[in-house]
Amino acid sequence: MLTIISWIALSIGIASSIIILIDIIRHPQMMTIMNVVWPINGWFFGPFAIWSYYKWGRLKAKNLDIEDKRGQAAKVFMSTSHCSSGCTLGDAVGVPFVAITGLTIAGSTLFTHYTVQFILAYLFGILFQFYAIYPMHKDKGVSHAIKTAIKADSFSLIAFEIGMFGWMAIVHFLLFTQPPEPTTATYWFMMQIAMILGFLTSYPANWLLVKKGLKEAM
Repeated sequence: MLTIISWIALSIGIASSIIILIDIIRHPQMMTIMNVVWPINGWFFGPFAIWSYYKWGRLKAKNLDIEDKRGQAAKVFMSTSHCSSGCTLGDAVGVPFVAITGLTIAGSTLFTHYTVQFILAYLFGILFQFYAIYPMHKDKGVSHAIKTAIKADSFSLIAFEIGMFGWMAIVHFLLFTQPPEPTTATYWFMMQIAMILGFLTSYPANWLLVKKGLKEAM
């Protein structure tokens, strides 16, 4: 039964990404990196990502003139979506890397996943932040954009990984006598849940960063 539920959840996530992507092709975002962010969000947020994209994401389309009446909560939601998508991509890329290489740390594949995924999530997170910051501040140079990206993303990324890694630890040690393998739909369904929890734990961090002026509300 769990396998069936997993396939359904994954199918809904992929379908949501495709629906968002089709509309983005017709209505590209003003901030180029958001053309990547929204489809990634579709994978783990499913129908909620579609709803939030049409409600808030389309406001930032190049060829649509829609009045922006969003409150601060919605703007921080988009900032968190931007951060979470970079983390999600890094985490998702890290899984097959560990599986293919067979690396272990202290005899544990879980700790290896944590290490590799954190490094890749951090790199992708900084990259996503860079492509949000640099186009708006080209006059200040690349190094300024990188430093600002690190300041803007480090705390929120750690907050994201706390939620994600915490859930995967529960999956590994408590929910299953034999943890699901990365080759199964169940594993990726657990990852979907992990991404949602990571988003929830990083939202307060992004709110604080915006409030302190270390990050711009999007």
